[in-house]
Amino acid sequence: MVPARRPGTAATALLALLLTATACGPVADRQPGDLRVGYDTVDGSVAVWPPRGTLAGDRQVTRKVTDAVRAWRSPVDDRAYLPSSGILWSGAADGSRLALVAADVPGEGASWLLQVTADGDRYAVTHATEYTDPGYLVYSDVLPVHVGTGRRYLVSARVERLLGPGGRPVPQTDGLTAPVAVPPCRAVPLTVTLRATESLPRGRAADRLLDLGTGTAAPRYPLVRDESGAGRRALTDLDTCALADDEGPFGSILRRVGDRDVAAAVPSSWPMAKISARTVGELTPGGGGTPAELEQLSWETADGTMTAVVHRPAGGGAPSASRADRVDPLQSYLLPVPGRKLLVLSWRATRDSSLSVPPGTTKLVDRPGLVVVPWPEKRETFSLASADETHYRSAGD
Repeated sequence: MVPARRPGTAATALLALLLTATACGPVADRQPGDLRVGYDTVDGSVAVWPPRGTLAGDRQVTRKVTDAVRAWRSPVDDRAYLPSSGILWSGAADGSRLALVAADVPGEGASWLLQVTADGDRYAVTHATEYTDPGYLVYSDVLPVHVGTGRRYLVSARVERLLGPGGRPVPQTDGLTAPVAVPPCRAVPLTVTLRATESLPRGRAADRLLDLGTGTAAPRYPLVRDESGAGRRALTDLDTCALADDEGPFGSILRRVGDRDVAAAVPSSWPMAKISARTVGELTPGGGGTPAELEQLSWETADGTMTAVVHRPAGGGAPSASRADRVDPLQSYLLPVPGRKLLVLSWRATRDSSLSVPPGTTKLVDRPGLVVVPWPEKRETFSLASADETHYRSAGD
């Protein structure tokens, strides 16, 4: 039996409790040591990931895909555990033979989506993304497929309908959708309708996701849960490639493995769900002109909640954003704006809280819960005093 593992959201946890699996026989008559074809989980009477694709029953292809997955390594040199991995789709797409594999990587407690493509008579892993949610990949219903132009999606048997950008239905054949026009550096919404099953007796009319764009580089998983639609609003007009950069909010906190940061791994700051934004104040450039809006962006990651600030200039100029900051009583951000760098300090204001800044500091914005100053030329310390304790943050060149 394949256990339900690592649920990452309440909905996933409920599904994990209700999903059962059987190992009563081989799937697609696989040979010992080969990957299973299809994943043997069920939701009531529905096989969630049955064998699909025109090559799902080809034992030679299954063997070659298995060999490719066996040779693959993650960025921290861990390998997939084949008995709990499986081929979700195997066939021809975009002019080549393709297999999509849910790979279990126990060394990282992770689940990966591997795209395995034919290269002559052999197969090789050509694209690999780590599922951001700590839940297991096969408990998701929509999986992104990287193609040369745009995007395809692999959907589970629970999906009744998928709406792409603009609310247009996306056709699919044997679980794999037609190419979808997803831009490289803009977030676009997806809406999934799930059929009624044992875990969802009434189905689900609108399961919302965001695709962060085809410019999202592997191994970063490009789909983010957006149940309330707040993420769609928060990312309006924002360049997701800039957000994903190593100086941007989503890419700026590297994952630490043991005693080292691993730049090739998915960043600790990579979003998983609940992206939202709130306006925290206004900033007038150079002391005059139309004020720019300052927003605080927040999102959930596998490592907890992260925040950043976004500067939206008046008149439609390009927004800019800070690096990520883990949630702290006193938040500190380096915000680059045209021609200069700013330090933004944010906190939850109360009657007992007060911020102290170094003598001579020019406050460009000074309001309860928000202070903006020029980026210090040397290391300076700022402190937030409350009734119970004092919190310190240091910043500067």
